Amino acid sequence: MAITAALVKELRDKTGAGMMDAKKALVETDGDMEAAVDWLRTKGLAKAAKKSGRTAAEGLVAVQVDGGTGVAVEVNSETDFVARNAEFQEMVASIADIATGVDSVEALLAADMGGKSVQDTLTDKVATIGENMSVRRIVKVTGQNVVSYVHNAATTGMGQIGVLVAFTGDDAATARQVAMHVAATSPASLNEADLDPSVVEKERAVQMDIARESGKPEAVIEKMIEGRMKKFLSEVTLLNQQFVVNPDVTVGAAAKEAGIEITGFARVEVGEGIEKVEEDFAAEVAKAAQG
Repeated sequence: MAITAALVKELRDKTGAGMMDAKKALVETDGDMEAAVDWLRTKGLAKAAKKSGRTAAEGLVAVQVDGGTGVAVEVNSETDFVARNAEFQEMVASIADIATGVDSVEALLAADMGGKSVQDTLTDKVATIGENMSVRRIVKVTGQNVVSYVHNAATTGMGQIGVLVAFTGDDAATARQVAMHVAATSPASLNEADLDPSVVEKERAVQMDIARESGKPEAVIEKMIEGRMKKFLSEVTLLNQQFVVNPDVTVGAAAKEAGIEITGFARVEVGEGIEKVEEDFAAEVAKAAQG
Protein backbone atom coordinates (compact mmCIF):
# COMPACT_ATOMS: atom_id res chain seq x y z
CA MET A 1 0.00 0.00 0.00
CA ALA A 2 1.28 3.48 -0.88
CA ILE A 3 2.24 5.52 2.19
CA THR A 4 0.91 9.01 1.51
CA ALA A 5 1.68 12.25 3.30
CA ALA A 6 -1.96 12.36 4.43
CA LEU A 7 -1.60 8.96 6.12
CA VAL A 8 1.58 10.04 7.87
CA LYS A 9 -0.13 13.24 9.10
CA GLU A 10 -3.13 11.29 10.37
CA LEU A 11 -0.90 8.94 12.35
CA ARG A 12 1.12 11.84 13.75
CA ASP A 13 -2.08 13.58 14.86
CA LYS A 14 -3.28 10.40 16.57
CA THR A 15 -0.06 9.55 18.36
CA GLY A 16 2.12 12.65 18.57
CA ALA A 17 4.98 10.63 17.08
CA GLY A 18 7.63 12.24 14.89
CA MET A 19 7.19 12.34 11.12
CA MET A 20 9.89 9.77 10.33
CA ASP A 21 8.69 7.45 13.09
CA ALA A 22 5.11 7.68 11.82
CA LYS A 23 6.20 6.93 8.27
CA LYS A 24 8.30 3.97 9.41
CA ALA A 25 5.38 2.58 11.41
CA LEU A 26 3.11 2.74 8.36
CA VAL A 27 5.74 1.07 6.19
CA GLU A 28 6.22 -1.70 8.76
CA THR A 29 2.45 -2.32 8.95
CA ASP A 30 1.70 -1.89 5.24
CA GLY A 31 -0.38 1.20 5.87
CA ASP A 32 -2.67 -0.32 8.50
CA MET A 33 -3.46 2.67 10.75
CA GLU A 34 -4.44 0.75 13.89
CA ALA A 35 -1.48 -1.61 13.56
CA ALA A 36 0.80 1.39 13.06
CA VAL A 37 -0.52 2.93 16.29
CA ASP A 38 0.21 -0.32 18.12
CA TRP A 39 3.67 -0.50 16.52
CA LEU A 40 4.48 2.99 17.81
CA ARG A 41 3.17 2.13 21.25
CA THR A 42 5.40 -0.94 21.48
CA LYS A 43 8.38 1.22 20.56
CA GLY A 44 7.44 3.81 23.19
CA LEU A 45 6.97 6.46 20.52
CA ALA A 46 3.28 7.22 21.04
CA LYS A 47 3.59 8.39 24.64
CA ALA A 48 3.79 12.02 23.61
CA ALA A 49 0.14 12.08 22.57
CA LYS A 50 -0.96 11.34 26.14
CA LYS A 51 1.07 14.28 27.44
CA SER A 52 -0.04 16.87 24.89
CA GLY A 53 -3.15 18.00 26.78
CA ARG A 54 -1.33 18.80 30.00
CA THR A 55 -0.45 22.35 30.96
CA ALA A 56 3.17 23.29 30.31
CA ALA A 57 3.75 26.55 32.18
CA GLU A 58 7.31 26.04 33.41
CA GLY A 59 10.46 25.83 31.28
CA LEU A 60 13.10 28.27 30.10
CA VAL A 61 13.63 31.42 28.07
CA ALA A 62 16.81 31.30 26.00
CA VAL A 63 18.40 34.38 24.45
CA GLN A 64 20.81 34.65 21.54
CA VAL A 65 22.41 37.71 19.96
CA ASP A 66 23.89 37.68 16.46
CA GLY A 67 25.22 41.10 15.46
CA GLY A 68 22.31 43.52 15.43
CA THR A 69 19.67 40.84 15.97
CA GLY A 70 18.61 39.37 19.28
CA VAL A 71 16.12 36.57 19.79
CA ALA A 72 14.35 35.23 22.87
CA VAL A 73 12.64 31.83 22.73
CA GLU A 74 10.31 30.41 25.37
CA VAL A 75 10.27 26.61 25.58
CA ASN A 76 7.81 25.25 28.11
CA SER A 77 7.71 22.11 30.21
CA GLU A 78 5.29 20.97 32.90
CA THR A 79 7.69 21.22 35.84
CA ASP A 80 10.65 23.25 36.95
CA PHE A 81 12.44 19.95 37.57
CA VAL A 82 12.60 19.32 33.81
CA ALA A 83 13.74 22.91 33.22
CA ARG A 84 16.80 22.07 35.35
CA ASN A 85 17.44 18.91 33.33
CA ALA A 86 20.67 19.11 31.27
CA GLU A 87 19.08 17.24 28.34
CA PHE A 88 16.21 19.75 28.19
CA GLN A 89 18.62 22.70 28.48
CA GLU A 90 20.77 21.35 25.64
CA MET A 91 17.70 21.09 23.42
CA VAL A 92 16.59 24.64 24.30
CA ALA A 93 20.06 26.00 23.48
CA SER A 94 19.96 24.32 20.07
CA ILE A 95 16.48 25.69 19.39
CA ALA A 96 17.66 29.21 20.29
CA ASP A 97 20.59 28.87 17.85
CA ILE A 98 18.16 28.05 15.06
CA ALA A 99 15.72 30.80 16.09
CA THR A 100 18.06 33.60 15.00
CA GLY A 101 17.37 32.60 11.38
CA VAL A 102 13.54 32.44 11.48
CA ASP A 103 10.71 34.86 12.22
CA SER A 104 7.88 32.79 13.64
CA VAL A 105 7.14 29.81 15.87
CA GLU A 106 5.78 27.93 12.85
CA ALA A 107 9.00 28.45 10.89
CA LEU A 108 11.05 27.48 13.92
CA LEU A 109 9.13 24.22 14.46
CA ALA A 110 9.60 23.32 10.79
CA ALA A 111 13.34 24.14 10.77
CA ASP A 112 15.95 21.40 10.56
CA MET A 113 17.64 20.39 13.79
CA GLY A 114 20.23 17.67 13.32
CA GLY A 115 18.39 15.85 10.55
CA LYS A 116 14.83 16.21 11.86
CA SER A 117 12.51 19.13 12.44
CA VAL A 118 12.41 21.03 15.72
CA GLN A 119 8.83 19.80 16.16
CA ASP A 120 9.87 16.16 15.75
CA THR A 121 12.80 16.67 18.12
CA LEU A 122 10.42 18.15 20.66
CA THR A 123 8.00 15.25 20.26
CA ASP A 124 10.82 12.77 20.80
CA LYS A 125 11.85 14.58 23.98
CA VAL A 126 8.27 14.46 25.26
CA ALA A 127 8.40 10.69 24.86
CA THR A 128 11.80 10.25 26.51
CA ILE A 129 11.54 12.82 29.32
CA GLY A 130 7.86 12.17 30.00
CA GLU A 131 6.40 15.68 30.15
CA ASN A 132 4.46 17.83 27.74
CA MET A 133 6.68 20.47 26.12
CA SER A 134 6.12 23.26 23.61
CA VAL A 135 7.85 26.13 21.87
CA ARG A 136 5.52 28.93 22.86
CA ARG A 137 7.09 32.18 21.70
CA ILE A 138 9.87 33.64 19.64
CA VAL A 139 10.57 37.38 20.03
CA LYS A 140 13.12 39.33 18.01
CA VAL A 141 14.76 42.71 18.52
CA THR A 142 16.94 44.41 15.92
CA GLY A 143 19.10 47.50 16.03
CA GLN A 144 22.60 48.84 15.54
CA ASN A 145 23.61 46.87 18.63
CA VAL A 146 21.74 44.41 20.85
CA VAL A 147 22.56 43.17 24.34
CA SER A 148 20.87 40.43 26.35
CA TYR A 149 20.30 39.68 30.00
CA VAL A 150 18.93 36.58 31.72
CA HIS A 151 17.38 36.79 35.17
CA ASN A 152 17.33 33.70 37.42
CA ALA A 153 19.64 31.91 35.01
CA ALA A 154 19.49 28.11 34.99
CA THR A 155 22.61 27.96 32.85
CA THR A 156 24.40 30.21 30.36
CA GLY A 157 21.97 32.13 28.15
CA MET A 158 18.73 30.82 29.60
CA GLY A 159 16.56 31.24 32.66
CA GLN A 160 13.20 32.49 33.91
CA ILE A 161 13.31 35.94 32.29
CA GLY A 162 15.09 36.88 29.08
CA VAL A 163 15.61 40.51 28.05
CA LEU A 164 16.90 42.03 24.82
CA VAL A 165 17.79 45.72 24.42
CA ALA A 166 18.64 47.40 21.11
CA PHE A 167 20.69 50.58 21.15
CA THR A 168 22.88 52.92 19.16
CA GLY A 169 26.31 53.92 20.46
CA ASP A 170 29.15 52.02 22.10
CA ASP A 171 28.39 51.74 25.81
CA ALA A 172 27.23 48.12 26.04
CA ALA A 173 27.66 48.13 29.83
CA THR A 174 25.00 50.80 30.29
CA ALA A 175 22.74 49.04 27.78
CA ARG A 176 23.07 45.87 29.83
CA GLN A 177 22.11 47.79 32.97
CA VAL A 178 19.01 48.93 31.10
CA ALA A 179 18.29 45.28 30.27
CA MET A 180 18.50 44.46 33.98
CA HIS A 181 16.16 47.38 34.66
CA VAL A 182 13.66 45.97 32.13
CA ALA A 183 13.77 42.58 33.86
CA ALA A 184 12.95 44.24 37.17
CA THR A 185 10.24 46.71 36.10
CA SER A 186 8.59 45.10 33.04
CA PRO A 187 7.75 48.34 31.19
CA ALA A 188 4.76 48.28 28.85
CA SER A 189 6.51 50.11 26.00
CA LEU A 190 9.64 52.02 25.01
CA ASN A 191 7.93 55.43 25.08
CA GLU A 192 4.51 57.07 24.94
CA ALA A 193 4.31 56.78 21.15
CA ASP A 194 4.72 53.00 21.33
CA LEU A 195 2.18 52.48 24.10
CA ASP A 196 -1.04 50.71 23.12
CA PRO A 197 -3.76 53.43 22.96
CA SER A 198 -6.27 51.03 24.56
CA VAL A 199 -4.03 50.80 27.64
CA VAL A 200 -3.94 54.58 27.92
CA GLU A 201 -7.69 54.92 27.48
CA LYS A 202 -8.42 52.23 30.04
CA GLU A 203 -6.19 53.90 32.62
CA ARG A 204 -7.73 57.30 31.86
CA ALA A 205 -11.22 55.87 32.39
CA VAL A 206 -10.21 54.32 35.71
CA GLN A 207 -8.62 57.54 36.92
CA MET A 208 -11.66 59.52 35.79
CA ASP A 209 -13.97 57.30 37.84
CA ILE A 210 -11.72 57.65 40.88
CA ALA A 211 -11.53 61.43 40.50
CA ARG A 212 -15.29 61.81 40.15
CA GLU A 213 -15.76 60.07 43.46
CA SER A 214 -14.25 63.19 45.03
CA GLY A 215 -17.22 65.26 43.89
CA LYS A 216 -14.99 68.01 42.52
CA PRO A 217 -16.01 70.10 39.44
CA GLU A 218 -15.19 68.68 35.96
CA ALA A 219 -12.61 71.41 35.32
CA VAL A 220 -10.71 70.42 38.45
CA ILE A 221 -11.06 66.74 37.61
CA GLU A 222 -9.52 67.32 34.17
CA LYS A 223 -6.44 68.86 35.79
CA MET A 224 -6.25 65.99 38.26
CA ILE A 225 -6.41 63.47 35.41
CA GLU A 226 -3.70 65.28 33.49
CA GLY A 227 -1.31 64.92 36.42
CA ARG A 228 -2.24 61.31 37.13
CA MET A 229 -1.81 60.26 33.49
CA LYS A 230 1.59 61.94 33.35
CA LYS A 231 2.59 59.91 36.40
CA PHE A 232 1.15 56.72 34.86
CA LEU A 233 3.10 57.20 31.63
CA SER A 234 6.32 57.78 33.58
CA GLU A 235 5.76 54.48 35.37
CA VAL A 236 5.00 52.24 32.36
CA THR A 237 7.24 53.61 29.56
CA LEU A 238 10.86 52.52 29.72
CA LEU A 239 12.56 55.78 28.79
CA ASN A 240 10.51 57.72 31.36
CA GLN A 241 10.96 55.31 34.26
CA GLN A 242 13.32 56.13 37.11
CA PHE A 243 16.49 54.15 36.45
CA VAL A 244 16.90 51.40 39.06
CA VAL A 245 20.66 51.90 39.00
CA ASN A 246 20.27 55.62 39.74
CA PRO A 247 16.70 56.65 40.67
CA ASP A 248 17.64 60.33 40.43
CA VAL A 249 17.49 60.10 36.62
CA THR A 250 15.21 58.47 34.05
CA VAL A 251 16.37 55.59 31.86
CA GLY A 252 16.32 57.91 28.85
CA ALA A 253 18.48 60.50 30.62
CA ALA A 254 20.94 57.87 31.84
CA ALA A 255 21.28 56.47 28.32
CA LYS A 256 21.85 59.94 26.86
CA GLU A 257 24.50 60.66 29.48
CA ALA A 258 26.27 57.42 28.49
CA GLY A 259 26.19 58.43 24.82
CA ILE A 260 23.69 55.80 23.72
CA GLU A 261 20.06 55.73 22.61
CA ILE A 262 17.74 52.87 23.50
CA THR A 263 15.79 51.99 20.35
CA GLY A 264 13.89 48.85 21.37
CA PHE A 265 13.52 46.09 23.91
CA ALA A 266 11.77 42.81 24.65
CA ARG A 267 11.09 41.03 27.92
CA VAL A 268 9.98 37.39 27.92
CA GLU A 269 9.11 35.59 31.14
CA VAL A 270 8.43 31.87 31.45
CA GLY A 271 4.74 31.03 31.76
CA GLU A 272 3.57 34.62 31.33
CA GLY A 273 -0.19 34.59 30.80
CA ILE A 274 -0.59 30.82 31.14
CA GLU A 275 -3.25 29.79 33.61
CA LYS A 276 -1.69 27.17 35.85
CA VAL A 277 -3.90 24.43 37.19
CA GLU A 278 -3.20 24.13 40.90
CA GLU A 279 -3.89 20.82 42.61
CA ASP A 280 -3.47 20.26 46.32
CA PHE A 281 -0.79 17.78 47.31
CA ALA A 282 -3.17 15.35 49.03
CA ALA A 283 -5.33 15.09 45.90
CA GLU A 284 -2.24 14.56 43.77
CA VAL A 285 -1.03 11.70 45.98
CA ALA A 286 -4.50 10.14 46.02
CA LYS A 287 -4.65 10.27 42.23
CA ALA A 288 -1.21 8.65 41.93
CA ALA A 289 -2.23 5.88 44.36
CA GLN A 290 -5.24 5.08 42.18
CA GLY A 291 -3.00 4.61 39.19
